[in-house]
Amino acid sequence: MKQPKKVALVLGAIKGIGRAIGLSLSNDGIDAALNYYDWEESLEEMKSVFAKTGNPHLIIRTNLLETGQIPELIKKVVTHFGRLDILINNIERGGWPVVHGPYTEEQWDLEMDTTLRAKRWVFEAALPHLKASGDGVVINFSSIAGIVGRSGPAGYVFNEGYSTASRGISLLTETWARLAAPEVRVNEIQLGFIDTRHATNTRGWGLLTDGQKKALTGHTLLGRVGSVDDVVKAVQFIINDAPFMTGSVIKLDGGYVLGGESVPPMPKGVV
Repeated sequence: MKQPKKVALVLGAIKGIGRAIGLSLSNDGIDAALNYYDWEESLEEMKSVFAKTGNPHLIIRTNLLETGQIPELIKKVVTHFGRLDILINNIERGGWPVVHGPYTEEQWDLEMDTTLRAKRWVFEAALPHLKASGDGVVINFSSIAGIVGRSGPAGYVFNEGYSTASRGISLLTETWARLAAPEVRVNEIQLGFIDTRHATNTRGWGLLTDGQKKALTGHTLLGRVGSVDDVVKAVQFIINDAPFMTGSVIKLDGGYVLGGESVPPMPKGVV
């Protein structure tokens, strides 16, 4: 008996990491619902690259900060495709200290509402359909900001609000894994400095001095920032090759979190 095609909802799919994940899923034969809100100038390019896959897809514009719109988003996906199997919970807003300077209440609220609150209500609306799939997958995206906060070289990139929200995602991941089991696996990818997230090709990166950039890569054990392809491969692993993994948080940071501690030479000892 032929298995029905799977359906994925990808948030933040208009460019960068979200678009690359959506394209990867589409090229693998998964029907993709692609939500976006900002960066309207990238819409035509988005339409073009997904059309080239030849696979069914649906582009939807929804402001996820208006949580009352979220059930309608899920309804559109399920009505169009008949099911929902995969949720790529990729929505966030981070305020770089080097860009925004000291906090305002508006910036704090925007980061909390985007990075934390919107993810929660999308998950709740999607969960019944993911459970009905019987083999559902949720991948939450967060940041190593939730571990390192505004400290060290990352202090120019991460602030307290974004860091707090990112740490909160890890708690939600564990709770949701319990709520969703056994029909749905819920895992999290905690990003370090990636080309289009926290690093090159972002406005804040261009404001850093060469020394500040070097300090970030020098603190990373692999000595570089990550690529979008690095993220796509991690997503493919969770979906395709990790059927016994749920409630896990994967650090995809090239070793940034570990990089601050050096390993001293082994002493000679006394015996």
